Amino acid sequence: MNCYLDSSVVLRKVLHQSETLREWPSIKSGHSSRLLQLECLRTLDRLRLLSDLTDEYLAESRTRFFELIRKIGILPVSDTVIKRAEEAFSAPLGSLDAIHLTTAILLRERHGRDFIFATHDKELALAARAQGFQVIGV
Repeated sequence: MNCYLDSSVVLRKVLHQSETLREWPSIKSGHSSRLLQLECLRTLDRLRLLSDLTDEYLAESRTRFFELIRKIGILPVSDTVIKRAEEAFSAPLGSLDAIHLTTAILLRERHGRDFIFATHDKELALAARAQGFQVIGV
């Protein structure tokens, strides 16, 4: 399965949280925006500062993240992505989610393949469905 992965999916996997994406073993080709790295590393750093997680657990989580991201195709946040993300969507989206969705749309347009959109975010899932994506994770 070709899959666009948003940060919520990757973070649950990296942090060994419950309700990780059950389709994860079926993903043959994962893709995401460069934004994924920023969001995940910021979240891990916030957890380090604000939670009672051990330093060892967070270090292991960062290691898992970097191992995972090496296997994912990362697309840059280009001017084209920003300009398309500024356009109206049929569902309400924040800026970062608009960048994720736009990246997935451009990926689909450029490669002519269907990508399944993986997210645990209900609003992003709704917007992705409105763009014709099959969505998993919600």
